[in-house]
Amino acid sequence: MLSKPFSSQQRILAQKSSKLTKKTIRLLVVLSSVPLFGIVTAFGIAPNSPSFEDVQVEEVVLDLSIPEAVQDTASSTFWHEENIRRGDTITAILNRLDINDQDSTDFLQAARGSRAMRQLKPGQTIYAQKTADGELLTLRYLFGNEELFLMEKTDDEFKMTEQAIDLDAQIHMKSGVINSSLFASTDGVGIPNRIATQLTEIFASDIDFYRDVRRGDRFTIVYETTSSNGKKAKNGRVLAAEFVNKGKSHQAIYFKASNGADGYYSPEGESLRKDFLLSPLAFSRVSSGFNKARFHPILKEWRAHKGIDYAAPTGTPVRATSNGIVAFSGSQRGYGNLVVLKHNGKFETAYGHLSRFASGLTKGKRVNQGEVIGYVGSTGMATGPHLHYELRVDGLQRDPTKLALPTAPPISKKDMNAFHITTQSLMARLNIMRNIHYAALE
Repeated sequence: MLSKPFSSQQRILAQKSSKLTKKTIRLLVVLSSVPLFGIVTAFGIAPNSPSFEDVQVEEVVLDLSIPEAVQDTASSTFWHEENIRRGDTITAILNRLDINDQDSTDFLQAARGSRAMRQLKPGQTIYAQKTADGELLTLRYLFGNEELFLMEKTDDEFKMTEQAIDLDAQIHMKSGVINSSLFASTDGVGIPNRIATQLTEIFASDIDFYRDVRRGDRFTIVYETTSSNGKKAKNGRVLAAEFVNKGKSHQAIYFKASNGADGYYSPEGESLRKDFLLSPLAFSRVSSGFNKARFHPILKEWRAHKGIDYAAPTGTPVRATSNGIVAFSGSQRGYGNLVVLKHNGKFETAYGHLSRFASGLTKGKRVNQGEVIGYVGSTGMATGPHLHYELRVDGLQRDPTKLALPTAPPISKKDMNAFHITTQSLMARLNIMRNIHYAALE
């Protein structure tokens, strides 16, 4: 049975139990000399395709008899994908997979001394096959330097192997349009959740995915996955992407330089990585923007709002928008629980109304861009759970959406030739997929 990529919530791929009675079904078959384009990963292109007006359509009606079929639910098996979370243990993962107590105990006993179980990396995926009643049959996890942890049940006994494997890479191309939310749209065209998350991270310095994304925005992604012996090992990385936001195209190409450094660049070789992310939250919406005159909901007076408020549930992780050093971590008047980070030069960022701080976050600690520094709350002068975020320049609050921020260096001259070769190949894939998607929409 094949597995399928899953979102952050656990999904199940299974053969659903069904009981079909014998019946006759009228089947309408449309025969056409021209393929209808859809959002797919495999396709063909005809150099001289006829116009759609010339398509000859023939309607064929067939009577098909479907025999009665009954499937035993108890014998059905399911493949789950479970993302490893920060601070996870294998026991916690087995609990989320709903593995029965006996198999959990037997698994932990068999996995004693496993290197893989000591290397549970947040963001990676564990694949598990189980039955409807919680019996664990197989568990796979790719760890370390392309090594496979494999636990299989044979004759009611778990057998473990850990070994290096050869991986086969596959390139996929997907395209879609946003109708409700970004992740609903990527899920609708079969893009794995981890790949969709990478898309938001790649353009995080150019697009605020919580304020700027609109219905009708489009995306195209070229990404790779890896498999071993025909079974998926892991979702790889985005190789190229385009996001059209409010009519403006943003494009990214993955490139690894001769010195080993890698990242995402524009087709012209400019780095997409900026010193500051546009948003400190991974998922949210803006409830109050930077404003010189806003009626304060608690003080009941008009005053400047020199920051951006992000409404989000209590406990939502807050990430540092840039590398920095903790200048303050504690409670401060209307801000409530507050973290202030000092960055290179004249920049500071502030994160207010937190419910709690990240573990070990003390004054003087270094943090990296994207690292969790606290969690959304409603401490201080707040009417509900949200994050108050400020970007300060020379001690003064500035609107981060209107400030030109420094970027990382572009492609070096010695790597430019290799970058252009990579760019041509990946941009050709983006263009092909975009054209197919437009044809499908028309």
